Amino acid sequence: MQQDRPFFGRREFIGMAGAAGVAAGLVVLGGPTAAAAEPSRPPTVVNGGFEDGLTGWRTAGTAGAAHVDAAGVDGTAHRLAHWSENPYSAITSQTLSGLRPGWLTVSAWVKSGGELGRSRLELLDGPRSASVVLPNTEQDDGWVRLAVSLRIGGRSAVIRLRTAAPGRTWATIDAITVQYGRVASDIRGADLSSVPKNEDHGAVYYDPRGRRLPPERILAAAGANVGRLKVWVNPADGYNNKARVVQMATRIKRARMKLLVDFHYSDTWTDPGAQHPPAAWKNYTAAEMVRAVDEHTLDVLGALKDNGITADYVQVGNEINPGMLWPLGQTWDVDTTDVVVGAQWPNLGDFLTAGAGAVKKVSPQTKVLLHLTNVNNGIDSLTWWFDNAAARSVPFDLIGLSFYGYWHGSLRDLQGAITALSSRYDKDVVVLETAYPWTLADNPASPFPNVIDSSAQLIPGYPATPDGQAANFRAVLDAVAGAPGGRGLGAVYWEPAWTSVTGSGWDPTNPAAGDAWENQAVFDWHGRPLPALAEFSDDHTRCG
Repeated sequence: MQQDRPFFGRREFIGMAGAAGVAAGLVVLGGPTAAAAEPSRPPTVVNGGFEDGLTGWRTAGTAGAAHVDAAGVDGTAHRLAHWSENPYSAITSQTLSGLRPGWLTVSAWVKSGGELGRSRLELLDGPRSASVVLPNTEQDDGWVRLAVSLRIGGRSAVIRLRTAAPGRTWATIDAITVQYGRVASDIRGADLSSVPKNEDHGAVYYDPRGRRLPPERILAAAGANVGRLKVWVNPADGYNNKARVVQMATRIKRARMKLLVDFHYSDTWTDPGAQHPPAAWKNYTAAEMVRAVDEHTLDVLGALKDNGITADYVQVGNEINPGMLWPLGQTWDVDTTDVVVGAQWPNLGDFLTAGAGAVKKVSPQTKVLLHLTNVNNGIDSLTWWFDNAAARSVPFDLIGLSFYGYWHGSLRDLQGAITALSSRYDKDVVVLETAYPWTLADNPASPFPNVIDSSAQLIPGYPATPDGQAANFRAVLDAVAGAPGGRGLGAVYWEPAWTSVTGSGWDPTNPAAGDAWENQAVFDWHGRPLPALAEFSDDHTRCG
C-alpha cells in the first residue's frame, strides 16, 4: 500500500490547476479561478506517521491516554493510540496552515475496538467540522483506510482524533495525510424490489416526523440517491416482472433517485447457489439463449423508455460467480442429474455480451455492471472470473460486489478487493448489496426464521441493535469511500423496506412463505424508521 498516493477517484474532480499539479499527481475539485496565486502542492502533515513520537501534535484529556505505540501500518515502527484502563477522553490534534480555500480531505489508516462509535477522525475549520467514525476492526484486527472531506473557507484547518469512551475502548491511527479535493459516496442506494408486494399486503412506512409516506420518498429524503429493482422473467406471484418494475421505477424517479435495474434472467432468485433459467427458456440451445437474453433485456428497458424512464445502471446478472443460465452458462464443473457438466465460459461470455449490448442499444449512457460476491474467497477467485470475462471481451463499465460482513469477511478484505479489482481492470467498484440486523428477534405478529438470528453470526463490535445496524452500514460506506485507489463509488442497502407482513415472503410460489429479512430492514416492525435511515446521508459536516 502506497501511503503517499492520492486516493481520489477521477469521477470526483474537475481538472488540475497548472502543470505543476499534474506533475505532482494531485487532484483538485473546482476551486477559485486564481489558481496561480494559490499553493500548487497539498499541505504536509508534520509527523503523520508518529515516527517521532508526538512531535507536531497537541494532546488533551486524560493524562497518558493519548500515546505512541509500536507496530504501525505497513510495518512502520509507530502509531498513535488512544487507550486507558478506566473511562477516559483523549484528543490529539494538529493545525495545518498556508492552505487555500476549497475542499480538503484528511485520510488515515485506523483500527479500533471496545464500545462502538467512540472515536472520530475530524477535520475542522473554526466552528465547522466534518468527521468519520472509526470502524470496529476486532473481526480481524486489520487496518482500514478512512477519509473525510470539508470545504474550508480560510487558510488553516485542524486535524483531530477524538475519543471519549469507557475503559478498555481503544483507537489507533497511522499514516495521516491530506490532499486537496473531496472524497464522497456517490452511490447511496436502496434495493426496493419488495416494496410493491409488501405494500399490497399491508405494509406502511413512517418518516422520522411520524408521517405516513411511501418508503422511496422517506429514503430519498434521508439521502438515498439510487433505487435498485430486480427483474424476473415470469415469476409465479406476478411481482418483480416487467410491468411491476416499470411501476416501481416510476416511483423511484419521482423521488428523484437514479435507477439501477438488476436482471436475474430467471423466474426466481439467483445467487451463487442457484442460477436457473426461466421455465420458458429451459430447453433453449446456447444460441437461442443468447437471443433470449438480448430480447428480454431490450423488452424491459424498452418498456421503461416508453414510460419516459432510462435506467442509470443495469446489472447483467446477479451474483454470477458461478455463471448464469445453468448449465449452459456455468463457470465450473457442476454435477447435474448425475451428469457432470463442464465449465461453459464461451457461452457465458456470449450471454453477458448480449445483455450488455442490449443495454447500450436502449441507452448508450447507461452503465453496465457485472456483479460478484464472496469477497471472503480471496482476490484470486474474483480476478479469475474477471480475467475470463475480459478474455472474451465482455463489455462492462463498473464492477459490483456483494458485501455482508457476517458472511464475506472484514472491511479490510472489502477494501483490498476494491483496490485490486479497480486497479487491474480500470473500473470503479460499487457494493451492490449490504445489510445488518437491528435485532435477532422475529416479529411475533408474523414469525418466520431470520437469516441472521444468532449472536454467533454477528460481526465483533457490532451488536444487533438499532445503533449497531446504523454503525455497520456507515462503516461499509466509509470503507468503500476511503479504499486506496479512490475507485469505490458507494453502496446499496439490500431491501431496507422489506418489513414483515403476512403474504410478502421469500418464495414467489408459496403465498404462506415468510420474510427472513425483517430484522435487517431500516424500519421496525411497525414501519417506523430506525437510526440506520440517517446513514444514507453523505453529509459529514456540522457546526458548533
